[in-house]
Amino acid sequence: MQAPEVLGGRYELRGVLGRGGMAEVRDGWDIRLHRPVAVKLLYPSVSAQPDGTRRFATEARAAAALNHPRVVAVHDSGVHHGRPYIVLERLPGQSLADVLARGGPLSTEYVRAIMRDVLSALGAAHARGVLHRDIKPANILFDPFGGVKIADFGVAKSADTPQTLTNRIFGTMSYLPADRIAGRPATAGDDLYALGVVAYEALTGRRAYPQGNLSELADAIAAGNVTPLTTLRPDIDPALALTIERAMAPDPRWRFGTAEQMRACLDPPVRTPRRTGGVLAATAAMLAVLVLTALLIVA
Repeated sequence: MQAPEVLGGRYELRGVLGRGGMAEVRDGWDIRLHRPVAVKLLYPSVSAQPDGTRRFATEARAAAALNHPRVVAVHDSGVHHGRPYIVLERLPGQSLADVLARGGPLSTEYVRAIMRDVLSALGAAHARGVLHRDIKPANILFDPFGGVKIADFGVAKSADTPQTLTNRIFGTMSYLPADRIAGRPATAGDDLYALGVVAYEALTGRRAYPQGNLSELADAIAAGNVTPLTTLRPDIDPALALTIERAMAPDPRWRFGTAEQMRACLDPPVRTPRRTGGVLAATAAMLAVLVLTALLIVA
């Protein structure tokens, strides 16, 4: 029986958890700390490409610098037989994409809770100058307590992203706004737009833009040709509907500029109703008691 492969003399590789365009994610075991980990290992073909290794290094630095409870933690990184790898926090749950594939539409409160967690992570990332650039259901993972964490900063943009990569279009087209597809530089608002599209999908159980052909998909996004959310989910509350519709607005001037703005729209402050009549009645009653007491004393 062949011994399991060990990276850096510490991380034992087991089964494959998933595969992407640049790398595969393996189930792993930290021999030193006796804990499960996820190991993201760059494909040999990508390891030979300078852009691929730079993007991989950017991912490790961007995620590690955040150190946020709603971002999948980076434990370590290295190179194994010429293949760069990143050691990540191993979450036992599934991704939002897995949940939607199995269960269809989610409740409004569950979607709101997911949005809060993602906005918390994005707010922290944007404050450090990091743009995720690939928010989608597959990159939103569930933790053991039902909360979510964002993963895969493989196309993130940060201050140390090489200039040659800065103006290239990365991400998944279904979750990109039309102006970004047209070549506009990435902004924090793009991550928020993507979250709006994710929330739409979670609430309806269907993609906002389901077109399979890339040209048709780009045309649909440019036209904002999407079924109104309230048509598919008439039970949705106004604040949640407004937040998602504004995040997905075809005109960038209507979209949110910061995660804080989007969170404020999602959870507007509760106004305590003014009870003027009750206050006046109580005041009048108090005055009557005082007058009556004074009369009794005089008598």
